[in-house]
Amino acid sequence: MLFDRYEQQGLLFNMNFKEASTTAGKAAYRGELVLVEGEIGDAAGRRKPPTEVMRGAVLLSDGDKLVMAAGMLNDVAEIPLFFEKYGEDLAPGAKLLFFVVNVAKPLFTEFGGQTSALIPLQDGMVWNELIEELKLEKGDFKGQSAADKVLTVAGAFDDYKPKYPTVGWDEVVATKTNAVREARGPV
Repeated sequence: MLFDRYEQQGLLFNMNFKEASTTAGKAAYRGELVLVEGEIGDAAGRRKPPTEVMRGAVLLSDGDKLVMAAGMLNDVAEIPLFFEKYGEDLAPGAKLLFFVVNVAKPLFTEFGGQTSALIPLQDGMVWNELIEELKLEKGDFKGQSAADKVLTVAGAFDDYKPKYPTVGWDEVVATKTNAVREARGPV
């Protein structure tokens, strides 16, 4: 399974779950996905925590290919990091949706030969925002396992046709904002 390989390589961080779905060959993962690994921390080769992660990652694999990826990125500059690390594992036509803190407006762009939806989000939970964006409701997930809920999300992409503009990568970078995600903690 693709996610077992990622786990062995230390690319899954703060894992929520990693499990096979009821559809043969398909598996799901939710948690954080490492974009930039931490430095080697000791003589045994253990690493320090990653320096960049995709938070709230929702991934679906079919065999050894990623067929869907969604998650939260702090900066549009992290999108190339995702494609550098995971681009070879993406299936042609993979469904990609990134909530990006500093993207100016919802849009589609192409990077690494794949089309991605980029949606601004400074506050919120990826899972909740994703199911809202795809127009799913709680009832759509009734009685499903965690992995099958991710399958339902992936299926909703078939009807996902928002009227966001498609812009080139250079325009995405040129129009990024100075927005930052507010850190929250105990009050």
